[in-house]
Amino acid sequence: MKRYAHWINGQRHQPAQGHYPVVNPATEQVIGYAPEATRGDVDTAVRAARTAYQAWSRTAPKERAAVLDRIADLLAAHAKDLVPLLQAETGAAMRVASTMQLPTAAERFRRYARGATEPDTIPLAPLPVKASPLAPGGLLGAAAVRRPVGVVGCITSYNFPVVNLAGKAAPALAMGNTVVAKPAPQDPLTCLLLGEIFQEAGLPDGVFNVVTGSGAAAGEALVAHPGVDMISFTGSTSVGKAIAESAGRLMKRTLMELGGKGAAIILDDLTDGAGKSAVGAVGSTWSFHCGQICTAPTRVLVHRALYEKVVTGLQSYAEALTIGDPVDNSTIVGPLISAAQRDRVEAYVAGARDQGARIVTGGTRPDLKPGFYAAPTLIADVRPGMAVAQEEIFGPVVVAIPFDTEDEAVEIANGTAYGLYDYVFSGDAGRAWQLAARLRSGNVGINTVQRHPETPFGGFKDSGIGRDGGSFGLHAYSELQSVVWPS
Repeated sequence: MKRYAHWINGQRHQPAQGHYPVVNPATEQVIGYAPEATRGDVDTAVRAARTAYQAWSRTAPKERAAVLDRIADLLAAHAKDLVPLLQAETGAAMRVASTMQLPTAAERFRRYARGATEPDTIPLAPLPVKASPLAPGGLLGAAAVRRPVGVVGCITSYNFPVVNLAGKAAPALAMGNTVVAKPAPQDPLTCLLLGEIFQEAGLPDGVFNVVTGSGAAAGEALVAHPGVDMISFTGSTSVGKAIAESAGRLMKRTLMELGGKGAAIILDDLTDGAGKSAVGAVGSTWSFHCGQICTAPTRVLVHRALYEKVVTGLQSYAEALTIGDPVDNSTIVGPLISAAQRDRVEAYVAGARDQGARIVTGGTRPDLKPGFYAAPTLIADVRPGMAVAQEEIFGPVVVAIPFDTEDEAVEIANGTAYGLYDYVFSGDAGRAWQLAARLRSGNVGINTVQRHPETPFGGFKDSGIGRDGGSFGLHAYSELQSVVWPS
């Protein structure tokens, strides 16, 4: 099995502490060995990024754009080699790995190649000011200018390792920052190959670095390093809070995209056709990467008049899904990332059963070996206070909760610690728009679970701090500087 190396300062960097195994979630076989970072490895990477920052931050935006465009081209060109590895380490169904893992990463670099040349200066109207003991009076001109933050530590999630890293690194690099990436321990191998691709595209040495580790030590060292100016993190709320506490001691800038417990509110005015669309939208929790996505509509809140019809529709949807080998093109539901995550999902389902909820379908482990499989599970008659209705499960589990009034639906939807992505399904778009305004959520989909790539993405409450996406991603990886001069 291949032993991978860190990517630091434009070259492979062998770890002083050895390697750890990376396992294919479908076969339970080791597919490669990732390097185990020490604090010294992290320090070397940060120092390389710090040195490279001086030149990269002064590189002309058009030159940065050209490099990012070439990265997008090369990601597409190397897809034949990268997709099989990415699929094997994530356990994603091949249809997801081939269409939404690597291609989306390339799209993000292409988007921020354009972003590198977006205007970074906001001119402000001249103002007359009176003389003071500080300075003589006169007419002052001014501008607000976005400047790079510096060295950005990017700590990414396991569900979409390359896409998530691209969503951080691309806008950070476009703005003139340098990057030290720390991928999730479960599936870092493809991320470790990106350095050579970026180098081939013309990215200077030290501008992009990757270190990995099997536990929390590498990430903790990156967050605590005084040479890092900003931490961009995607992952669980508990880890995000620990990162924020550590980063706060050095006043590091942070961007936190944390957990979610999406509510899909189905109102009583849906037609049968629209109701089927809503069922399909909620069913994406099962059919898209086995529910391992923070924006999934994992809670379906249904008006009591439609409740049993929707539950029956969801049951039929779930039971029609093919579970199995993710390499098989007929497979819709592949494995979870690890045995630990499968056990966690099963524990939530067992807890709901013990509390009196109705397991409509699923709830038992599929008879598939090897692999970390969990069946698409629908739990009905859930009370809002149950753990399955409050906590992020990150697996193929949907809970159904009835409501009688819009006020009750809003109270239930807002009644968790999260606020990342909610949905409203209604036959009246104006009604849905008014309801969306009452939801404490950073994103609301009306009659769709589709994402708009230019919208600001992030959460309320425990779902995070800050926004990325589109031009807002450029804002996230920059500082505003005010410049004033006499006219």
